[in-house]
Amino acid sequence: MLSESNQQKLKQAINKHQFGHAEAYLHKTARQGVRLSKHALEDYKHAGGSRIGGDPDLTASTEWPLDSSGMPMTFLAQLRLQEAALHDEAHLLPADGMLYFFVGVDEPAYHIEHKVLYLPEEERHQVKRRCSPEVTSLEEVFIGYQAAARASIELPNFGYADEEQIEDEEHDYEQYEELCFELAATNSNDLACMFGYPATQHGDCEVEASLRLLTGKPYNYSVKAAMEEITAHVNGDSDKAEQEVRDTLLLLALDSDREVGFLWWDAGELQFFIRKEDLLAGNFARTYCSLYSS
Repeated sequence: MLSESNQQKLKQAINKHQFGHAEAYLHKTARQGVRLSKHALEDYKHAGGSRIGGDPDLTASTEWPLDSSGMPMTFLAQLRLQEAALHDEAHLLPADGMLYFFVGVDEPAYHIEHKVLYLPEEERHQVKRRCSPEVTSLEEVFIGYQAAARASIELPNFGYADEEQIEDEEHDYEQYEELCFELAATNSNDLACMFGYPATQHGDCEVEASLRLLTGKPYNYSVKAAMEEITAHVNGDSDKAEQEVRDTLLLLALDSDREVGFLWWDAGELQFFIRKEDLLAGNFARTYCSLYSS
C-alpha cells in the first residue's frame, strides 16, 4: 500500500493526466520503488558508498564469490543501505550496512549464477577498494559510477499493465507511459530500480522466481503449471500461493548502459528477486537472478 504522501502524489498525477477512469486500478497496482542513477564517475577517494560497475569496496576477510566452475564472479553494484533506505518508503531494506551484487555467466537467461552479499554497518568502516580479478565470469570490464538513490512511484509496465483498465477512447498507452515517467521521474542517468516492475513482455517474472525459490523447480513458461506447483507446495492453498508470488520482490533491476559497459544481451535488463520474508530478516542467501531482453 502506498504511503499517504504517495497516494496524494499519485492522485495529483492522475488528475493532471486525466486518468481518472483508471484511478482505482492505479492505486491498487502502484509500487513504491527506489531508483538509482549515475551521479559521477567513481574516483575511489571514499570507500563504502553506492556504486554501479567498477570495483567493489570489501573487507579484508570477504571472499570474492566464485561461480560453479571456480571462476571469480563479475562485480556489478554495491549499495550503501543507509542512503538507499532513506528513499525506501515501503520500509523493506535494512536500515544500514552494504549490499553487493555479483553475477556469473549470463547464459541461459534464467536461473543465472549470482551472489548477493550483505555486510553489517559495523564492518562497513573496514572496507577498501578491492580490484577485480583479471578474469571474471563475464570477461567484461565495467566503468564505475557513483550512484544516487531517490524514491519513485512505479506503475505497471508493458508486461504487467491491464490495457482494458488504462486505455479508453481518449487515452492510449503512450499517454499512460507519460504518467509512468512522471511518477518515476525517469531520466537518462537511471541505471537501476528496486521494488518496481521488472521489464518483460509477459508479466510472469515473479511467478518464475517464486517457483524456483520455493520449490527449486524450473519454470516451463506456463503460469498455470507454475501456480499448480506453488499451490501444491503450500498444501493446496491457492490464496496462499497467490500471496507467495506477491511476496516475491524485485530486489534490483540493472538496465543496459553503454557508459558503464552493461549490455544484457540485446540491451536488456538483469533482474534479482528475493522473498519478502528473507528481505525483512536480512537474509540475502536465497535470491533468484534472470535476464530479460526483447
